[in-house]
Amino acid sequence: MRTFSRITAIISFALTALFFVPANSADAGVVVKISRGSQVMRVYVGGQLRHTWRVSTGRRGYTTPAGSYRPQRLERMWHSRKYHWSPMPYSIFYSGGYAIHGTNETKRLGRRASHGCVRLAPSNARRLYSLVRRYGRGGTRIYIR
Repeated sequence: MRTFSRITAIISFALTALFFVPANSADAGVVVKISRGSQVMRVYVGGQLRHTWRVSTGRRGYTTPAGSYRPQRLERMWHSRKYHWSPMPYSIFYSGGYAIHGTNETKRLGRRASHGCVRLAPSNARRLYSLVRRYGRGGTRIYIR
């Protein structure tokens, strides 16, 4: 009977911890969660939801790769060499040429419209860029599903 009580106590403690510990607390700083299905980005700082923004990911024929990433490179202003020198303000490159960045095509946010990058309104891209700079590439995690 004591073993059963001990196991019950351990399970209760584990379940309580799951509900009260912030998601991705191991990633202390900035956690960016992007849903390709709903075209929404959620930004967590210190485990607390700070921002929910509409985004545009890859349109038909172009894929925004799913996965877990860390920022590789930050560029305050970048121009796409592949797509007619299109401006990419506040770029956070996370996988090769794929980046989260601002766009002038804000009317398309909330639906798939890019060549694979994750587009944001310029003011939101600036906020995210500032957070990533503040917490560092190692303190930032990007999840795309």
